[in-house]
Amino acid sequence: MYNLLAFVFTVEEINNSTELLPNVTLGINIYESFGNSRMLILNAVRIFSEMFEILNYNCKLSRPLAAIIEGLSAKESTKLYNTFNIYHYPQISYKSWDYLMSDTVKFPYFYRTVPTNFHLWAGIAKLLKHFGWNWFGFITPDDDSNVRDAKILKGEIERNGGCVEFEVTFKHTGDMSWKLRRKLISILHRTSAIVIIIYCNTDNGGKQYRKMFVELLQTSGKVFVIMNELDFSENIPTHFDLKNNSLTVSNFGKNMPHFSKFVREMKPIQLSGDILAQDWWQSLCDSQCPRRIKRDCSTNRTFPNYKHCFMKHFASSYSVYNAVYALAHALHDMIISGSVNNTAQSREGWRFVDYLHWKLNRYLRNLHFRNGLGEELYMDENGDLATGYDIMNLLFLPDGTWRYEVVGNYNPYAPMGQEFTIDEKAIVWERSFTQTPPSSRCSQMCLPGYRKLIHEEQVSCCYECIPCPEGKISNQTDADICTICPEDQWPNQKRDACIPKIITFLSYKDNLGIALTFTSIFFFLIAAAILRIFINYRDTPIVRANNRDLSYILLISLMLSFLCSLLFIGQPENITCILRQTAFGIIFSITLSSLLAKTITVVMAFHATKPGNTFRKWMGSRVSVTIILCCSLIQTVLCLAWLFTAPPFAYLNMISEIGIIIIECNEGSVIAFYCVLGYLGFLAGISFIIAFLARNLPDSFNEAKYITFSMMVFCSVWISFIPTYLSTKGKSMVAVEIFAILASSGGILGCIFFPKCYIILFRPEKNSKKDLRKI
Repeated sequence: MYNLLAFVFTVEEINNSTELLPNVTLGINIYESFGNSRMLILNAVRIFSEMFEILNYNCKLSRPLAAIIEGLSAKESTKLYNTFNIYHYPQISYKSWDYLMSDTVKFPYFYRTVPTNFHLWAGIAKLLKHFGWNWFGFITPDDDSNVRDAKILKGEIERNGGCVEFEVTFKHTGDMSWKLRRKLISILHRTSAIVIIIYCNTDNGGKQYRKMFVELLQTSGKVFVIMNELDFSENIPTHFDLKNNSLTVSNFGKNMPHFSKFVREMKPIQLSGDILAQDWWQSLCDSQCPRRIKRDCSTNRTFPNYKHCFMKHFASSYSVYNAVYALAHALHDMIISGSVNNTAQSREGWRFVDYLHWKLNRYLRNLHFRNGLGEELYMDENGDLATGYDIMNLLFLPDGTWRYEVVGNYNPYAPMGQEFTIDEKAIVWERSFTQTPPSSRCSQMCLPGYRKLIHEEQVSCCYECIPCPEGKISNQTDADICTICPEDQWPNQKRDACIPKIITFLSYKDNLGIALTFTSIFFFLIAAAILRIFINYRDTPIVRANNRDLSYILLISLMLSFLCSLLFIGQPENITCILRQTAFGIIFSITLSSLLAKTITVVMAFHATKPGNTFRKWMGSRVSVTIILCCSLIQTVLCLAWLFTAPPFAYLNMISEIGIIIIECNEGSVIAFYCVLGYLGFLAGISFIIAFLARNLPDSFNEAKYITFSMMVFCSVWISFIPTYLSTKGKSMVAVEIFAILASSGGILGCIFFPKCYIILFRPEKNSKKDLRKI
């Protein structure tokens, strides 16, 4: 009834407008099919033939037909179109939502002011996903249309991660059997699903659908999601304990200004012959009706069966309103554009002649207009009005009345991120729910830090939650997989976020770094003190023995090796990485070549004491310096080749230790690194062999014993260094190398120079040629 009045109201509003269709008066013919297909066709024939039931004949040319505006079900709307599409009349529906009719090839002259059920399915999926519901029951009539749509909706739900626990169909014709109702109630009590989706086109569901829904609403602890508003025009019996536990997704609606006043003040003279219409109209006189819609009339009748005055948006009258405005704007655009050149002025106003409806289709397609509410609307490329859905909460009040409260909306044409909105605080939930909104899931949600584990025999919604493995996180609920953190980050303790890794290196501030630094400086000072002692006592026999210049070079190289270890402490950089390895290799080669020169000097000195031996001419510093230069030059060439091919560099080691980024030096070329170490080992080995063979030579200047002990210490340190170095990580690896440098250098310093310093400082009486010969 509201739809009929909306037609009249909108046409009057447009006819009274001075901007839209000036000098043109719109008229309407309204027919009711009463859900009867034969009556539908007969009424359509009357419309097209202008009174006479003869097709292809029109006896009232003064009032041409512009378009058909209908509120039929999808099935009847398709039947009407297929029967009369040969006339090319625009057919504008304010009710049919069948997505198949969006096909502009099959239905080029079909338009509508409601969204298709294709958008409805997406809106329902958005609603379910918003509340985190993924475990559902499904109830639907068994007719082809509803079964087909329900199947598509289930597919959409499953694509969004939902699962259907059970599905029940009921006959779409006749009354629902008591057996089926009992079966439904029994299923609802057994099922673990909290959310029950009832997909039913009310045209195909009929009165038994409403009766079934009223019975289901008495079930506690369930949430029902339904499509389209149900008109509970009759009072709900007070002994029915109906729960406020349903959400409805319905076509977008809005109150038109002054429409309630129009309904309240209109005189229904033309409805005098329709008893049902008269009862509907007179029921608006009920004192319980709100003031905005209550009619001022005197009657002693009571109207217990009608509560339609409590409807918030007056059914689908908003869609009727937009349908009439869309047609009016299309007519207006056609007149303004000059497309209708064949017009004539008469006393009745504008009279449109040939092919009005043929030309009108071009203006309806992709129409952009503004309705009486000032809203900007448009038809999309399929001829559908770009509108959406309201999400409503059905509330039953203690006095037996009911109402829908809009709690959100879904508009597929809105900008990304704004298409779905809902106000959870506005929803009234049943009191029996322990949590609001209630949860409908087969398994509890996996919290961040966990992922889903679905067993083969279970559906995708039933799973268990397992923690993310080491090194991975999940930062959202119900994660299917755990993701790996970036290389410079690591999972926190809960494994729900990545946090920066701790950056570490052997720092001067670390206890280990401080200890090694002081040890290096301490040995450096000792070596410097020994050098000072040797310089002060340079003319004494014990200093002059075995070439004091070699002793000076050896002491200086040991001092540099102690300082070299400091390059290994602190944050590595490319320059320090290059210096630490090359300086270490060259300085140690000088140290070992000095020891080799000392050893060779001992051997040559022993043989030079024999009469007529040619070794006497080789005695002196020239041979020793030559040995040092040649041996050091070979190591220098190796280091330069290393630098020019693959030099050491600083890099971030993110994999050696869990949760730690180690700033360390990469050797660049491992082969070059071990070549440098191998060459040092070669020098040490030659020095050890020669010194060992010469350790018992009976010569006053024999230093071979001390060199042998020092080489034993040196080789022991560096042989144990290699496996230890390879088995450690991070700053421990650097500390091992520093320890090897200090230990080997300290061993050489102690074995060779401490005995001489003891004699120089504490036993000066032995620092003479006479005593040296006794050693």
